[in-house]
Amino acid sequence: MMNAAFAELGLDWRYVKLPVPPERFAETVRALPGSGYRGANVTIPHKLAAHELADELTQSARAIGAANTLVFEKGRIVADNTDAGGLLDALGQPVPDTALVLGAGGAGRAAVWALREAGAQVVVWNRTAERAKELSAEMGVRHAERPEPADLVVNATSVGLAGEAAPDTLGLADLPAPEVLVDLVYGGEPTPLSRWASARGARVVEGLEVLVRQGARSLKRWTGQPAPLEVMRRAAAG
Repeated sequence: MMNAAFAELGLDWRYVKLPVPPERFAETVRALPGSGYRGANVTIPHKLAAHELADELTQSARAIGAANTLVFEKGRIVADNTDAGGLLDALGQPVPDTALVLGAGGAGRAAVWALREAGAQVVVWNRTAERAKELSAEMGVRHAERPEPADLVVNATSVGLAGEAAPDTLGLADLPAPEVLVDLVYGGEPTPLSRWASARGARVVEGLEVLVRQGARSLKRWTGQPAPLEVMRRAAAG
């Protein structure tokens, strides 16, 4: 997706995957600028570590407490969080009144902050209840002991990544379907959770669209140029 965007913009840049174990994360990131890197995206399990490592934090990264985008500028590491803005871009307006966020990791933190800032009444649920309590207290929202009905449901867990029956695993099967479902899990086919919600009349925002939208924001941070969204969508879907 990113390489297709670079080509469309006429940039001789490359986007490559770097598998990095947690214990080598800090030293690897600090070495990247000297190797010609302009920035990086980070994902599970490094989003909190990226936040801690940075010399400078954007407003969203500071508020969320996690980062998915690093920019190397003038010898400094700047951490940003494009997950939040990317979610809202993919969701569109208006944002539903009530939202249930499933998951309390980096992606869940971004979703809670973004939706709260957009005016939704947000509830957090996590399979480890203590993490939901901690996140809800930090963000000034409510936590739930079990999933409950909401206009919008955001799956910010990894459930569904292996094709498991996500509605049952996440405790949604016996609840009314939301008006809108965002499943941050993505793959070549609609996820079990997306199929469940779509069959019940919900508007489904696929994880690939969120991926494209947060990637577009990262790309603009690195290059200063607007992202070619259609090119990125085609590449992500392919």
